[in-house]
Amino acid sequence: QVQLVESGGGFVQPGGSLRLSCAASGSIFNIYTMAWYRQAPGKEREMVATITSGGVTMYAESVKGRFTISNAKNTVGLQMNSLKPEDTAVYYCNAVLLEHSNSPLMNYWGQGTQVTVSS
Repeated sequence: QVQLVESGGGFVQPGGSLRLSCAASGSIFNIYTMAWYRQAPGKEREMVATITSGGVTMYAESVKGRFTISNAKNTVGLQMNSLKPEDTAVYYCNAVLLEHSNSPLMNYWGQGTQVTVSS
């Protein structure tokens, strides 16, 4: 079994910055991609940023130039700058990985961390 544990959410004023972190632990053979998604009240969950094990990144248009995703051994971070009220949401960490060399690809989610941007 694999666990993803997020940290770093909180309250910030518009224009401020926050950094989210997520650590994966448990039975992990190889992580292919890690990502951040978010879900605002009344809206569907949406992709914010993804990063492959090789460091290839992809961002939602709404966060390009403001957010930066990074990874290290079994961890992923999201540096969020110039935050806007519309960035308010629960942010979820995601990992696509193999638990063992002969196991199928598995998709895991963290429990979510609240980010609130308000004056």
